[in-house]
This record gives sequence, C-alpha cells and structure tokens, in this order.
Amino acid sequence: MTAVRPSPAAQDYDRMMGMVTGFWVTQVVRAAALYNVADHLAAGTDTAEAIAEAESTDPDATRRLLRTCASLGLMTSEDGRHFTGTSLLSTLQEDAPHSLRHFAISQSAPGHWLPWGRFPEAVRTGRHQVTAAHGEANIFDYFAQHLDEASSFTESMSNLSRASALDIAAVLDTKGVTLALDIGGAGGDVVRAMMRANPELNGGVFDLPHIVPAAAAAAKAEGFEGRFTTVGGDFFDSVPPADLYVLKYILHDWEDADCVRILRNCRTHLAEGGRIAVVDHLVGDTGQPGLAPLMDMNMLDMTGGRERQLAECDALFSAAGLRRIAVTPAGAFAVIEARPTP
Repeated sequence: MTAVRPSPAAQDYDRMMGMVTGFWVTQVVRAAALYNVADHLAAGTDTAEAIAEAESTDPDATRRLLRTCASLGLMTSEDGRHFTGTSLLSTLQEDAPHSLRHFAISQSAPGHWLPWGRFPEAVRTGRHQVTAAHGEANIFDYFAQHLDEASSFTESMSNLSRASALDIAAVLDTKGVTLALDIGGAGGDVVRAMMRANPELNGGVFDLPHIVPAAAAAAKAEGFEGRFTTVGGDFFDSVPPADLYVLKYILHDWEDADCVRILRNCRTHLAEGGRIAVVDHLVGDTGQPGLAPLMDMNMLDMTGGRERQLAECDALFSAAGLRRIAVTPAGAFAVIEARPTP
C-alpha cells in the first residue's frame, strides 16, 4: 500500500501540537534525569521494576515513564519490559562528556519553571518574572536561599561549559598570560581547559562565595591546586587583578548598564597589555535558526538580560572604555576579545 503523505495543513497541525505540548516533554526528561534512568540502563539495570526499586519510585508509573521515553527516542525495547538507552539518552548520564543532566534538572525546577509560567507578562512589561514568581530581586538571590537548586544550577552551567570548554581553550591564545581569571566561572571548567592546553598558565575562578568551593574542589581533583586560585565576591563591586578575564555566559544575564559596570570593573583591574574575552551566543539575522533567539527569550523572562548582536557587544565595549580586537567562533558560542581603548 502506498503511504499517503500528510497535507501541509496536517503537518502544521502536528508541528504546532508538538510545540504546545513541549513542556510535557521537558518534565518527562526532568524525571528521567532525576531518577538516573540513563545511568541505570548503562549499568544494566534495564527494567522498570529494578529502576523503581533503586529510586524508590512507583513501579507502574516508572514503566509508563520508560515507555514514553522510548516514544521520544531516548531508549528502545524489544519486549516492552527490558530497555536499552540510545545515544540521545546518554546525554543524561551524570559523567558523560556532553552531559546535560543537571541542565535538564535545573531548567525544569521551580526556580526557572515558575517564572516561565509567567512569560507573557515578561513580553507585556519587558521585565523578568523572578520577582513576581519568587519574591526575590533576581534569580541569583533566589538561589542563595535555595542551595540545593543553586548546586544543580551550578552543575548545569558546568554541563554547558564542559561541552564547549575545549573549543574555547583552542581559540584563546594564552601564551604569555600570567593569570587567567574566569569571572562568574562556577565550577571553572573553561579555565581548567585553558590550563590543560597551557601547562604554564595559572588560572582561577571569581564567583559568589557559596559557588567557589565547587571550583576549588574540581581544580584539586585535577591536580591544579598549585596554580589555581578562587576568590569569592561580587563582580558589580570589584574583581581581582588578572591579565586575562574570561566572561562566559555572564553579560547575557544583565541589562546594558549592568554589563558596562562589570566590564569597567574588569578594565580597572586588568594588567597592562591584558585583555577581556566575552563568550556568549551571538544573535544572527532574523529568521536564522538556532539556540540564540530562544536563549534571548530565557534571558527576557529570567534575568532581564539579553542575547546580543555583535554591534550591541561593541557598544558595551565602547561604553566601558574597551575596543573589540577579535571575534572567533567556538562551537555554539562566539569568543569576543577586547582591550582597553588607548
């Protein structure tokens, strides 16, 4: 029998249905991540009953979860009882090189989930919805009161950094750099990749006081403690001296005036001949697919920040007394380097 191709109207209907129910998928993935389904299947624990016993979940609900995961391409099953994870599911393994486990958990947890439920208000007002959803001035104040969620968010940033750190280290020339400081660097994945690429490089992380212990522990585990430093503080107040500052996923969190303040603090303490490297998504032409436009909506709703076009980045640099000297693709990101204006 010849298959009948769905009409354009039917295809649009199915595509829109997938968009409307996308948040269902988000929470299915969250449950799979929370209950370590990927790691269980990789270790040979391959039935709903066994996973439910290990995770203290309801066996029937767990079976239905696995069946749904199979329909999403996360696993396969020959008999409906024993499951095998796919390469897609492996991105939810805890220690996978390209793990997104903690990103899946943190983005669907209350800190992000509840403000996103108010997204139309963000569009109506142009203001982030964290205060309305949580009663906090910003998402970082919320995390300071919810340390478990803060830990998951920090790990989620490490998920994103770990996957791109090698790309960033490959394009950032650190020859002759005495100290590279990762500003707001969370677990320090980017600067540690730079230190691996350059055994002479000293590196460090400057972040909020409750964040930096994770970076120190990660550096010690890698044997870097002799040339790695951590400092707790607030980059709106000041930053420690260095001759290379890396700001990955930092400026997109903030409005223009806040970004200029951060950049000016870096410029003030930048060593002679030093430079600043901003790592963010760049927004392309209207209609260009990719993560950047969606991340821009996330910033609108969650922080009041934005993803920027290159000209907008240049305007921030100029206002902070800097000038762009290079822009280089690094995986999904752009590395935008700047020096003080003469």
